[in-house]
Amino acid sequence: MKILIAGFQHETNTFAPTKASYQSFVQGEGFPPLTRGAGVLNLRDVNVPIGGFIKAVEAAGHELIPVIWAGASASAYVTEDAYERIAGEIVDTVRAGGFDAIYLDLHGAMVAEHIDDGEGELLARVRGVVGDEMPLVVSLDLHANVTDRMLQLADAIVAYRTYPHVDMAETGERAAALLERLTQDRRPLKRVSRRIPFLIPVNAMCTLVEPALGVYDMLASLEAGTVASLSFAPGFPAADFPECGPVIWGYGYDEDALVKAIDELHARMLADEAQWEVRFLSPDEAVNEASRLAQHADKPVIIADTQDNPGVGGDSNTMGMVRALLRHRVQDAAVGVIWDAQAAAAAHRAGVGARIELALAGRSGVPGDAPLQGVFEVEHLSDGRFRFDGPMMNGMQGDLGPVACLRIDGVRIVVSTIKMQIFERNFFRVGGVEPERMKVLVVKSSVHFRADFQAGARAVLVAKAPGPMAADPADLPWRRLDEHMRVRPMGLTFGEFAVRETGERKTERDLFGISAAQA
Repeated sequence: MKILIAGFQHETNTFAPTKASYQSFVQGEGFPPLTRGAGVLNLRDVNVPIGGFIKAVEAAGHELIPVIWAGASASAYVTEDAYERIAGEIVDTVRAGGFDAIYLDLHGAMVAEHIDDGEGELLARVRGVVGDEMPLVVSLDLHANVTDRMLQLADAIVAYRTYPHVDMAETGERAAALLERLTQDRRPLKRVSRRIPFLIPVNAMCTLVEPALGVYDMLASLEAGTVASLSFAPGFPAADFPECGPVIWGYGYDEDALVKAIDELHARMLADEAQWEVRFLSPDEAVNEASRLAQHADKPVIIADTQDNPGVGGDSNTMGMVRALLRHRVQDAAVGVIWDAQAAAAAHRAGVGARIELALAGRSGVPGDAPLQGVFEVEHLSDGRFRFDGPMMNGMQGDLGPVACLRIDGVRIVVSTIKMQIFERNFFRVGGVEPERMKVLVVKSSVHFRADFQAGARAVLVAKAPGPMAADPADLPWRRLDEHMRVRPMGLTFGEFAVRETGERKTERDLFGISAAQA
């Protein structure tokens, strides 16, 4: 076959402060930078879905027609300009024809300024060109908000099964296997899907621990015989539109067997709902506990500053955890990575060994956050270029722009020019910090850091410092969620929540002035 391939990934937090521009995709911000044509094939050895797909189909002897691959760090809406330029490039190449099948490497939680369902819209545009008979397979992130439109328009969709996402390339391989089935097997695949009626906090989705570990083990065991493929996306609980939330879906040749498998997974999710709740620590609680654990430890204690994670829409620049470390006079602590291009530039101008006065970061606009005014020693400078050696993006080249390590009291702060979630220990090393030598590490991440950090940690704590991404989805000011969706595990439905907030039962139209079509 000749297979057209393309990728367009963004996880949209509609409550976040910063939008994803076209330049965000050019830089990549933790993803491979935007690449076109033959350059896409260079991703074959990178742990991203399209990499696994490329290797699998090349080994099978198929010919690839690569279009574009573009991804950017989670943030607020994708700008209309960025969406139309990238989606337009994909659709224009589809319109030119000359291929037998299509594979798209998508995220599943993209919201643009002008479109709720970025992936569903792209699939509709592609289908509008090629018709219903063209085989079209899609891979999605584990955090996808899978819409009915996506499921109806794609012949098959598969999602990651790990968080941290160490199986991205493997997911691309599974997409390739499904495409082979679609094109070689004369039996049509049937599809079944079920929605889960509660939003799941991002931190609870970690597949290294229960309950997610057990659910994915069960999913893998049920994928057998006539059940060709099963997927579960816990969703991204920060996209304010009606189809935000978890979905289970699958494909098979025997509809009864497929329904049975989906129903078993659905029943387990409902039975275990309480286990998906998460307990968060305040900044002071986290620092006190970290200090206690670190006293006699030979490994660092890690604190996840989860509400400022740039991987879910934060800007990686709040100062709540830094202030807590300073307030409790913690020594041998390091924080990474703070995004403040102006501070990094000032440090580079001053040079190593200089002491500079700065108002560092703290410009999120979130109540309780403010710049940290102080005198910092410039301990280390670098160009910010490094190699990903951890399990997630292994083999990819990273670029944080000019980086500085600024020290204040016993705290070292790695400051970058480009925003990026801290995936692995090399993010500290590019700032001159050896993470293993620290007593306490604060990371701007929710779960992905665990892939490289957890094995070498005395303990991992999750802190709820002021930040733009609410770790508890019930804390978000929802306006358009499905009224039957519970805003947290074991919590109120959005409709009940609206009643509590207003004191009387009203429709979404009455509450928020939106049309039935929008709702």
